[in-house]
Amino acid sequence: MNSTSSSSLPSPSSSSSSSSSTSWFSGIVRGRFEKSSSVKMANTSVAGDASGSVGPVNRKNQFRGVLFKYGPKPAQVAFKTGNYKQQVIFIGGLTDGFLATEYLEPLAMALEDEKWSLVQLLLSSSYSGYGISSLKQVWLFGDIYLCNFKSVGWSAHPGIIDLDALELDQLISYLINKEDSEGVVLLGHSTGCQDIVHYMRTNAACSRAVRAAILQAPVSDREYKATLPQTAAMIDLASTMISEGRGMELMPREADEAAPITAYRYHSLCAYMGDDDMFSSDLSDDQLRMRLGHMSQTPCQVIFSMADEYVPEYVDKKALVGRLCRALGGAEKVEIEWGNHSLSNRVGEAVQAIIDFVKREGPKGWDDPWN
Repeated sequence: MNSTSSSSLPSPSSSSSSSSSTSWFSGIVRGRFEKSSSVKMANTSVAGDASGSVGPVNRKNQFRGVLFKYGPKPAQVAFKTGNYKQQVIFIGGLTDGFLATEYLEPLAMALEDEKWSLVQLLLSSSYSGYGISSLKQVWLFGDIYLCNFKSVGWSAHPGIIDLDALELDQLISYLINKEDSEGVVLLGHSTGCQDIVHYMRTNAACSRAVRAAILQAPVSDREYKATLPQTAAMIDLASTMISEGRGMELMPREADEAAPITAYRYHSLCAYMGDDDMFSSDLSDDQLRMRLGHMSQTPCQVIFSMADEYVPEYVDKKALVGRLCRALGGAEKVEIEWGNHSLSNRVGEAVQAIIDFVKREGPKGWDDPWN
């Protein structure tokens, strides 16, 4: 798993890292609630300055950067390597948290060379929290609500994927207002891909700062779960509990041995056309477009592992990734032969694909999307 990084080409936005002016989006958001003089904070990162004299990785599995809170809840914490105004935000899958994949370490180093920061965030659903969190309130950032249910389309149903999207919005708002961000690229791994797709559907204000999205291992939780013997009975039980108004009660332990999980969340992951069912091979082209079509407004890359252990053997992976890319509005397709789910056996190829896409599709300095 030797890593490679692309660092020979100059960054198209390297000058933005040292700019003293605020970003287009920062000015817009600040102007809405007049906090332009209070939201700036000193960049005290120990990750090194823009000269690159100190890198983001100290030694194997030791990152150098800044740990910060982006929201009021204890779990709302993120870690940033690099001190730049353009960020790649990594969103992990079920049970993931910090350092979720092998490619994050070489990716942080490659992004440093291109004057980009890597941000890893914890959500309320991180680690073992994915089965029990729910959308119960609208969080505050500063003196404004981050979203309004009617205006941006947040679902009123208490689904974990909604809370993930809400917390992602908080993080982007923090980067805009505290770090003068000039734009972000979202990088989702596994179920983190669903989070990106759902977040971009909300059309929340801060989603306009998302300049591109990368979906790494966008696979069907439902199709994998269907290969397990207990799943059919557990789906029936979850459906019954939901119909009885007990959707937020916990399922039996055998439903998910990794973490406690509610009936609603289990149904969302495992049932046909559940909220998380976005990448299944048995969905029609129309169903895929219905779930993914809004992403056509955002440059997208799909990185698909052709030996993904969570994709059943009967699935034609090459045909599936082609259909997903078309449903996404013509997303860039990267097929990694023999790659496993997390690409731990193809780290170099993963980093190269991500860096090439970020340099090509990421924000390039001062760029107002409303103009």
